[in-house]
Amino acid sequence: MLRHSELQGFKIPKVKDKLITTLFADDTTVFLSEFDKFTDLELILNKWCIASGACFNVNKTEVTPVGNPSYQRDVISTRCIHPSQEPLANEIHIAQDQEPVRVLGAWIGNHIDQTTIWSPVMDKIKDNLNRWNKSHPTLFGHRLIIQMVVGGMTQYLAKVQTMPKQVEDDLQKIIRNFMWDGKKAPVNINTLHLPIRQGGVKL
Repeated sequence: MLRHSELQGFKIPKVKDKLITTLFADDTTVFLSEFDKFTDLELILNKWCIASGACFNVNKTEVTPVGNPSYQRDVISTRCIHPSQEPLANEIHIAQDQEPVRVLGAWIGNHIDQTTIWSPVMDKIKDNLNRWNKSHPTLFGHRLIIQMVVGGMTQYLAKVQTMPKQVEDDLQKIIRNFMWDGKKAPVNINTLHLPIRQGGVKL
């Protein structure tokens, strides 16, 4: 319904079709141009809810203004996508500048701090490694734990969000500290990446 509607959505250079929505499970992301009316979107969603028997949760709706800084400020201050339109309902949250909004595990927003996005993940990694360390794993046990915890907790976010250099450096320190129980490392991290026959542990 959304893709065949009159909503303009985003027009991407050299791309024939407009970008209007992405869907995954019960999450829906809709892209509106400044000339699209939110009320038109609501009518479409209400029709879909009636047909499907589902219920659209307006209280979970978040809006991230996209465009030049002046337009973003206007949307935040007036709650209007366009000056000719009615303000958005108070139940709808409009993300402020530097405020991240989560979309399918990634965080989007205007001027958001990528390092801050990674902070909860880094804390979880530290907590998990501390718990595992209480079992006094062997050198190869450390390797498996690092691959499972650090690799498992960073792979998706690094793919969709990218990883800042600061976070990468901090992870290296965490890995090195865990690998050698906080003691001075007898070999550098590059050596640990080597195959066992070459003196590494295939980290």
